[in-house]
Amino acid sequence: MYRTAASRAKALKGVLTRSLRPARYASSSAVASTSSSTPGYLSWLSGGSGASLTSLDMPLQGVSLPPPLPDKVEPSKLQITTLPNGLKIASETSPNPAASIGLYVDCGSIYEAPYFHGATHLLERMAFKSTLNRTHFRLVREIEAIGGNTSASASREQMSYTIDALKTYVPELVEVLIDSVRNPAFLDWEVNEELRKMKVEVAELAKNPMGFLLEAIHSAGYSGALASPLYAPESALDRLNGELLEEFMTENFTAARMVLAASGVEHEELLKVAEPLISDLPNVPRQVEPKSQYVGGDFRQHTGGEATHFAVAFEVPGWNNEKEAVTATVLQMLMGGGGSFSAGGPGKGMHSWLYRRVLNEYQEVQSCTAFTSIFNNTGLFGIYGCSSPEFAAKAIELAAKELKDVAGGKVNQAHLDRAKAATKSAVLMNLESRMIAAEDIGRQILTYGERKPVDQFLKTVDQLTLKDIADFTSKVISKPLTMGAFGDVLAVPSYDTISSKFR
Repeated sequence: MYRTAASRAKALKGVLTRSLRPARYASSSAVASTSSSTPGYLSWLSGGSGASLTSLDMPLQGVSLPPPLPDKVEPSKLQITTLPNGLKIASETSPNPAASIGLYVDCGSIYEAPYFHGATHLLERMAFKSTLNRTHFRLVREIEAIGGNTSASASREQMSYTIDALKTYVPELVEVLIDSVRNPAFLDWEVNEELRKMKVEVAELAKNPMGFLLEAIHSAGYSGALASPLYAPESALDRLNGELLEEFMTENFTAARMVLAASGVEHEELLKVAEPLISDLPNVPRQVEPKSQYVGGDFRQHTGGEATHFAVAFEVPGWNNEKEAVTATVLQMLMGGGGSFSAGGPGKGMHSWLYRRVLNEYQEVQSCTAFTSIFNNTGLFGIYGCSSPEFAAKAIELAAKELKDVAGGKVNQAHLDRAKAATKSAVLMNLESRMIAAEDIGRQILTYGERKPVDQFLKTVDQLTLKDIADFTSKVISKPLTMGAFGDVLAVPSYDTISSKFR
C-alpha cells in the first residue's frame, strides 16, 4: 500500500514539475508573465483559476462523505452452538467485508501411535487436495473464482484447516472447507508426490538449527505423547500411505473433537449452511488426551562446522494453568533477544534483557533468544543460542547466569512494564487479523470449551509483579534441565556441569 502511494506521489510530482517549471533559459520577466497569465496544473486540478485555489475544506459537488466512525465500537458477541453430535459451531461478526472460516480438530502428533508416526504431518500437506466430490484442479479453480485463500497446519495437539474470502461467498467457503476435511480422496499419486516433498522438508530441517533443536528437546525432555515427533521421521516415510491416513482420520476426526469457527460471519447464516453438512458426523465420546511426563534430558548431534547451537529449557505449566502460562509468555517477552544482525533495522529488539546483557556485550555470541512452547497441560521455556565453538561453554554459562539473575530479582519495574506492554500490544495487534481471530476462537474452544475474553488476558498481564516474575523463574529453573546441542558440540560441557549452573 505505501509503495503504491509513494509511486503515485512521484508520478504526480513529475507532472507538477513539468507543468510549472519555467524554460531553462527564460528570462525572469517571461517567467513572471507566464505564471500570471497561464493557469497552472493545480488550477486545472481544482477547477479554478490560477489566481485562487479551492480550499481543501470545501466539499466537492456530488460527493457525499461517509458517516464518521463512533468513538467507541462495541466488540462483537461470540455465539456458540453445540450440535447434537457434539460438534461446536462458533462465530463472531465483523465490519470487515471478508470472512475467515476454520475447522479445528483436537488431533495432533500426540495422538499418533508408533504405527501412525508422521500421519498429521502428511495430513497437513494433503489438505485441500482431491476429494470424493472434486478433483484437485476443480477445487483450486473454485477457490480462485471467489478470490479465496486456504491454509492448513498441524501441531502437537491440534490441526487446523482455514479458508478466507469475501462474506458474499460464505456458502461456498463452508462447503469447500467441509468437503476437503471430510471427504479426502487420498489418491495414490497425490500422496506419493507429497511424500517426496516431505523427504526434502525433513532433510532441510537440519539446515535450520533452531527449529531442529526445538524439535529435539521435546523428544529429549518428555516421555510419552509429547515425545512423539512433529515431523515425520525418515523411517515412517516409506510406510505412510492413503489407507493409513483414512484409518487415522476415522479414529480421530470425530464430531466431539471438532470446532467450526468463523470471524466476520453471522451465526445464523453459518449454522444454516454448515449444519446439514456436518450433523451426520458420528457422536463418539471425546478421547482422553494421551499422557506426557516431563523428565528432562540431553540431546547432542555433532556435525562439525564453525558454530555451536544450543538450547537450555525447563518445564512450565500449560494453558490450563492460565496465570502461570501468561507469566511464561511475559517472561519470554522480557528476556527477548535475537541475532547479532537485526534484519528489521537498527535497534530492533535491543531493549530486551538478553540483547542488552549478552548480545551487546559478547561479540562471539551470534544469537541468543528466549522461547516458549506451551501446550494444554505443560510446556517448555528456554533460551536458544549460537556462538563460535571455542565460546560455547561461556555462552551456555551466560544463559544460565541471566536466568538466575531474573530469578534473583534483578529485573526492575521499567523492564517489566516494557515486557507487559509488548505482550499486550502483540496480542491485540494479532487479533486485528480476522484469520488469527478465527483461529483463536477455534483453539480456545478446543482447550477450554469456551473463548475467554481478551480483557481477562490483559488483566492477568497487568497484575503481574516483579515478585511474580522472580518466583516463577526460580521455580522453573529448579526443575530438571533439558539440554540440546547441534553443530560442533565437542566443547559443550556435560549435562551435569550445565545443570549445576542453575543451582
